[in-house]
Amino acid sequence: MKRIVTIQDISCLGKCSLTVALPIISAMGVEAAIIPTAVLSTHTMFKGFTCKDLDDQIVPITDHWKEQNIKFDGIYTGYLASESQIQTVMSVIEKLKDNTAVIVDPAMADNGKLYPAFNEAFPKEMAKLCGIADIILPNITEACFMTGTEYKEKYDENYIFDLVKKLSQLGCKKIILKGVVMHGSYGVLIYDCAENSYKTYFHERIPVGYHGTGDVFSSAFVGAMMGGKSIEESVKIAADYVVECIRITAEREGSNWYGVDFETAIPFLVDRIRK
Repeated sequence: MKRIVTIQDISCLGKCSLTVALPIISAMGVEAAIIPTAVLSTHTMFKGFTCKDLDDQIVPITDHWKEQNIKFDGIYTGYLASESQIQTVMSVIEKLKDNTAVIVDPAMADNGKLYPAFNEAFPKEMAKLCGIADIILPNITEACFMTGTEYKEKYDENYIFDLVKKLSQLGCKKIILKGVVMHGSYGVLIYDCAENSYKTYFHERIPVGYHGTGDVFSSAFVGAMMGGKSIEESVKIAADYVVECIRITAEREGSNWYGVDFETAIPFLVDRIRK
């Protein structure tokens, strides 16, 4: 069985970060160890959330694993609490990496705005973390903040190509850009930095929005890739799973506004991973 470690926060309520990553990756037949970076009462779209930084626990956890000679097939990072924590996580990756895939979801922004907990200095530090990754999974807003690009809701194909080329200059190997609109279709662009080539996967777009779908996508992608699927197939599985989660949530009367019903859609995901 493949083993990954996912490094991100615990939002006690909100269906995101570790409360999404752990069940999804586990359901896909991959062992998921965790390093919690912070504990929040809810995700940051709630007003008045509490947050306890766990930065002082990250290195001791890592050192204990090193003493036990624990090795990982993948390292997957998500929401990180501060600029200094990014530096800590980079040192952890250096300690744990041993022929290990590093996947970074620079979870910090959406819809042209940073999440409430972050300031303008944060994206510069996140860009450094992305620079040591094998694969990064930003949305367009995050890509813009990390590259100093003006965010646009309406854009042409050249805007997207310019954006991924700027991202490639950070040092990562592959880019999976989420939420791309091209030729009237909605989906994901996969960019190979070394080969300067791209592939796209377009899928149905359901016209509603929920917090945490980026975490659902990234977790499903990691689970699929660690399960032996190609990057392209992993993107398809993750994107289709997110669409199914949104569909179920939108159709269910009384669904919570703060996240998708990813739990109900897990059988769909397991079926896809087995094919």
